[in-house]
Amino acid sequence: MMSYICSFLLLLPQSFCPLFLVMFLCFMSIKTLRYHLMCMKSKIPKLPPGPKPWPIVGNLPEMLASESPTRWIHKIMEEMNTEIACIRLGNVHVIPITCPTIALEFLRKHDAEFASRPISMSTDIISNGFLTTAVTPFGEQWKKMKKIFVNELFSPHKHQWLTNKRNEEADNLMFYVYNQCKNVNDNDLVNVRNIARHYCCNLMRKLVFNTRYFGEGRNDGGPGLEEVEHVDAIFTLLRYVFAFCVSDYMPSLRGLDIDGHERKVKDAMSIVNKYNDPIIEKRIEKWRKDGSKTSADVEDILDILITLKDVNNEPLLTTEEIKAQALELVLGGVDNPSHAAEFAISEMINQPELLQRATQELDNIVGKQRLVQESDIPNLNYVKACAKEAFRLHPITIFNPPHVSMENIMVGDYMIPKGSHVILSKQGLGRNPKVWNEPRKFKPERHLKSDGSMVVLGEPDLKLISFSTGRRACPGIVIGTTMTVMLLGRLLHGFKWSGPPNVSTVDLLKYSNGDRYIGGPLVAIAEPRLAAELYHP
Repeated sequence: MMSYICSFLLLLPQSFCPLFLVMFLCFMSIKTLRYHLMCMKSKIPKLPPGPKPWPIVGNLPEMLASESPTRWIHKIMEEMNTEIACIRLGNVHVIPITCPTIALEFLRKHDAEFASRPISMSTDIISNGFLTTAVTPFGEQWKKMKKIFVNELFSPHKHQWLTNKRNEEADNLMFYVYNQCKNVNDNDLVNVRNIARHYCCNLMRKLVFNTRYFGEGRNDGGPGLEEVEHVDAIFTLLRYVFAFCVSDYMPSLRGLDIDGHERKVKDAMSIVNKYNDPIIEKRIEKWRKDGSKTSADVEDILDILITLKDVNNEPLLTTEEIKAQALELVLGGVDNPSHAAEFAISEMINQPELLQRATQELDNIVGKQRLVQESDIPNLNYVKACAKEAFRLHPITIFNPPHVSMENIMVGDYMIPKGSHVILSKQGLGRNPKVWNEPRKFKPERHLKSDGSMVVLGEPDLKLISFSTGRRACPGIVIGTTMTVMLLGRLLHGFKWSGPPNVSTVDLLKYSNGDRYIGGPLVAIAEPRLAAELYHP
């Protein structure tokens, strides 16, 4: 090439040679610079694919214009044909994931880098300034509370210690449903959502506060006005705890309450505190005044939290920490079991052969002369498969709580910037057609092992999310499994279920509305199938 250029220059008039040489050198310099820039650009780590953001606000306008942020995110991912995306909301990169392999890359290979939680309006209020375990960002406070949670509250020994309280509430469940389905005024119709939610809340109140009722309750075993108000507030908090909120991505807007979330969270918190705080404050005062009390006087989880000591034999937790952690324990224990039981029964009413198979398993293992006990759980593989299928197909929330990256990190071929919110789509994972055959069909048998080994509700490979995995996995997986299987097992064993009169199929679609399942509830006919004396505690 250069020889041709030199020959060409010899033929040109001498006056033209310097000008041509300068032009040629400029041309080659620009070409070389462009080549190097292209090489550098190809080496710059790229973000996952996503919609083009607006300056400053990112994709917040599109999110606000959508009917449901979660549906909008899934629609974007479907249109882009991707299982990982990057959506910028304000200055935050939100990374949704619908592929188990990619999810494991984050929560197994890079678990330490994604072990934090975001600072959000709702979690700040609910945790009283991040004093708890589940929603608190990574740091010394989280380490402290996580250690207490694992070692002091839900160790195998403590789980066994609390067995009688759980049994008491399981017996009250049977008594209450039996009275409900004998109520001629309701035509034997039972609101499954109400009984499931109140059972779970009763149980958690019993474990934490050693009481079922804040008021007098009802003679039929059902909730009084106080419990109804408390449970409604609890589920309001659960609805907004990790909901997409504008001020979480543009903190300068906090206080303006553009989407109305802040007022609803504060109103619900005032109701919860109205019932929780007097019990906690009175108990703390009692322990501090009564010097004769010993560890033998500890009766519930609240007593454990109050009596924990540091190395100087001083109270390990402040009053505010105790209040915040007590609430988080209740919040963490009520929605998954109640939701799974409701949707499992809904699906089984639509497929009576599944209901029959589950009932047959219960009759074979438990019989009809006694009620299901926790000791039966290892043998109730089909009942557990039904619960696990409900977790897969009908998760209570569409996305898992966010994991926050604590540094810039490459995951696969993509750069995940520090501060990104990584959200695993429970719906996307559980209904991924590359993983599940007939993903939208309720098929409990898909979870049964060919060798007949025990079914567990956890899913370490993240093909579905029941209790997650990694440092931020639910540390209460044992009690969560126990509550779920006991609730579903007792309802299936104790009662024959069918749809309301003149309804051939339960319409499951009507239960889904927005980011959480808040439609419904399931109202069904329940008929006792055991001896009457078994329903009376």
